[in-house]
Amino acid sequence: MTRAQDISLNPRPTGITLQSEIPICQGDLPLDWYQDEFKPYAEEYIALPDRTPENVIPWLDSYIKPAQEHFGDSLLLLAHYYMGGEIVKLVERYGGKVADSYALALQASKNPEKKVIVESAVHFMAEAIATLANDDQQVWITNPKAGCTMEMMAKDWMVRPIEEQLISKYGDDLLVVAYMNTSGRIKALAGRTGGAVCTSSNAHLVVEWARKQQKKIVFIPDEHLGRNTAAKLGMDISKLVTLPNPLYDGIDWKIEDIDGIDAAEMLLWGGYCGVHTIFTPEQVVWWQRKNWRVLVHPESTLEVVQAADGSGSTAYLWNEVMDSPAGTKFAVGTEGHFVRNLKEQAKTIGVEVMHLADIEEDGISTIGGCGCATMSRNDPPHLAGMLDLLRKGEAPDLNRVLAGDTVDETTAKRERLTGEERTVMISDAKLALERMIEITEAAS
Repeated sequence: MTRAQDISLNPRPTGITLQSEIPICQGDLPLDWYQDEFKPYAEEYIALPDRTPENVIPWLDSYIKPAQEHFGDSLLLLAHYYMGGEIVKLVERYGGKVADSYALALQASKNPEKKVIVESAVHFMAEAIATLANDDQQVWITNPKAGCTMEMMAKDWMVRPIEEQLISKYGDDLLVVAYMNTSGRIKALAGRTGGAVCTSSNAHLVVEWARKQQKKIVFIPDEHLGRNTAAKLGMDISKLVTLPNPLYDGIDWKIEDIDGIDAAEMLLWGGYCGVHTIFTPEQVVWWQRKNWRVLVHPESTLEVVQAADGSGSTAYLWNEVMDSPAGTKFAVGTEGHFVRNLKEQAKTIGVEVMHLADIEEDGISTIGGCGCATMSRNDPPHLAGMLDLLRKGEAPDLNRVLAGDTVDETTAKRERLTGEERTVMISDAKLALERMIEITEAAS
């Protein structure tokens, strides 16, 4: 059950600290994955004797501290819980905030004095911040190629042909709920149809509200969060219809060929998160038999969520563990970097944490702590370089995030809306985001 403290505009510090002689194990990106402006920083980083804080911190200080002195209180550093543990630690070390996607989206609008916002996470998160930001605030991402595999299954060009069919069929009776893991253009679709954005922490609140509107609900893009939310609300799971995944089934299919679409209580876009679909009910039972509590993220499959002892957002998972008494043992099913940081911090209060998939017996496959690879494209050279280039007034425009931007995760080719197009998109996306905030705050 999500608690009010797990849906917060003011994320509490993680408490994670960098300890001496512990390697900063962020994997090095190939040099050709850096923009030209960032290559000098990457070369310096790679040339360091090792990755311990004793070497990395002085190097980072030489770039980050001058930037902080230059921008003063107008600078805000942000990171998501799933970022490589080293970035999470570094961002907090330099006074930044670490949070889940709900709290991150609101940081610009809730901190109007912050004029330069630098995010180490994925592009859709930075775009959500930019959508709600004031006109005098700039949002920058340390690596524009940091995307989301789930968001890549619901690009606007994939959704548009299906959107046209759905609107033609249902008209004003269509309502879209857009998960935060979507571009601003998909969030705008939710706004245009009278729908709302949701996150894993408030999906049940938003879908419950949507049901009261007596419309055909389309949940984009995570079918598993949609199904788990429906089950949590007591909806008839047999009346959920999953639409094809565009990555594998293309976008040429017709909605009239989908069985049960008219009787469906909710349509689920066929997207998913590869990090969270590795978990199995057998893994859950394995830990429970050892008297460990199992907590999972609701992007996992329905069978895993129903077998677990609890499920919820990253904030829920963190708080549930950190608020537990000494001696408690948890197996946590979510992104690997997050679990490693949680394990480290929980140890300080006498709580034991393991990754749900970290099993080495009984014939159950061991996959280990799978991390979000695209999130980890934001590394120390990107953080140092972004802040130094901003200080010098030489930051590449590609790293500036405006609402409506789309960036190819491989080539970094950006498509930017025109001023008028962006104004309309922001208006629609804001409606959906603000409706989510209103629903969430009313419940909290």
